[in-house]
Amino acid sequence: MSGIRDVAELVTSAASESPDRLALVEAGGRSLTWAQLDDEVGRVATGLAGAGVVGGHRVLIAVGNRLEFVTSYLGVLRAQAVAVPVNPGSAVGELARMLDDSGARMAIADPTTAAAVREAVDSLESPPRLVVVGEASYDELRSEPARPIPPLQDPEKLAALLYTSGTSGLPRAAMLTHRALLANIEQCAQVEPPMIHGDDVVLGVLPLFHVYGLNAVLGSVLRRRAKLVLVERFDPQETLAIIDDEACSVVPVAPPVFAHWRSEPDLRERLGPVRLILSGSAPLSPEVVEEFDERTGVAVHQGYGLTEASPVVTSTLCSRTPQAGSVGAALPGIELRLIDEDGLPPEGGDPGEISIRGVNLFSGYWPDGAEGPDGDGWWPTGDVGFLDESGDLFLVDRLKEVVIVSGFNVYPVEVEDVIEEVPGVVEVAVIGVTDERSGEAVVAYVRAPGEQPDAIAAAVRAHCALRLARFKQPSRIEVVDELPRTITGKVQKGRLRGIERRRTLGLLE
Repeated sequence: MSGIRDVAELVTSAASESPDRLALVEAGGRSLTWAQLDDEVGRVATGLAGAGVVGGHRVLIAVGNRLEFVTSYLGVLRAQAVAVPVNPGSAVGELARMLDDSGARMAIADPTTAAAVREAVDSLESPPRLVVVGEASYDELRSEPARPIPPLQDPEKLAALLYTSGTSGLPRAAMLTHRALLANIEQCAQVEPPMIHGDDVVLGVLPLFHVYGLNAVLGSVLRRRAKLVLVERFDPQETLAIIDDEACSVVPVAPPVFAHWRSEPDLRERLGPVRLILSGSAPLSPEVVEEFDERTGVAVHQGYGLTEASPVVTSTLCSRTPQAGSVGAALPGIELRLIDEDGLPPEGGDPGEISIRGVNLFSGYWPDGAEGPDGDGWWPTGDVGFLDESGDLFLVDRLKEVVIVSGFNVYPVEVEDVIEEVPGVVEVAVIGVTDERSGEAVVAYVRAPGEQPDAIAAAVRAHCALRLARFKQPSRIEVVDELPRTITGKVQKGRLRGIERRRTLGLLE
């Protein structure tokens, strides 16, 4: 990858050597060769410049898994602007907050997201320009022939803002440079045996706005010049049909997919073309891996990653030998260490907070680079684990209270703030509980003195439906008289989690 300075240059390189090979295919039938993709990326970059978007300006992208997401994202990078991919399912309030926080000069939406993005844009005092795929505004953006743009000179320039929790409750944007994105793509490419070959057909069902789909999947496909099959959303049966129809050989997924496919009687036959399944975003239990391997004969490899690491940190493909419960060893060029509460190595092989170092790390949180790597390049993840003698990492717990629903982060304080807007609610505590299908689910404990429990639960549910994306909405609402507290008055969420564990074990009615 010598001489490549930004992710969009990978497309130009592929187009010069394999112009007529397919690069992207939509499950619905549209496709782009490498030459066509390079041209579309150039057109978008040219259109952005013509619209006054210059280096460093932010462009919010609320687009699903379709060709225009890829061309918009890479066009923004080629224009040396900053891409801000967001969840297409975000509620209007969430979109408005991210638009305002990022200071986006332009927002790109698709037909599914246009109404919500338009409402969010209209709510701002200084609204960005709105461009909608399928409307004249997007056609105009890409109407001019691509013009040469001077290559990126400084790989430390900001490339993307990706919203995540950081070390606080409300989502903040991790600042990922061109250097960080390219570094992790190259670190993944150095893994042996390879995650992706040049002749692989890769399933693109993971959301591209999420760092896993954006850089681990799309970035690796661009690096290896494989073919990516874009799928708008996961449906258990339709996705299996797409895997068969498109002869997908590599299938990157999130853990909840395994629960959806668990009851499929002909799973081995339906996964016939698949040589490798990659699982990330959340831990996968050893029992699920073993059962899936026995039923299908397909290798399942998982890893550990974070938005702030662009994202992949470890992979079981890097392990000396497979070990149940491990998320693998560090990728080439990434260092791991464990620290206790005093910042020292834990004694006697005890678990500790996972700290990482590597050129794939982010540059801190937007806008001022706060809480980035320290002076020696180390960054504490907020996750707890232990390392065995072979270097394999085993996850134990999370210091953060983030709830991971179908691989997506939900930040309890964000949900709590929304629920507290409901009249009658005086206090709320949100936790995550184990869920067979989504990995975890959101449960809200609500205190609303003098209110009818059924009525307040219904009001909370209706308000959350208006204010939060579906995966952030509570799966269950418990209306209680009191919340358990510490001696200093802090809500004891650990006791609430204990109640939920007892409920799961059938010890509570």
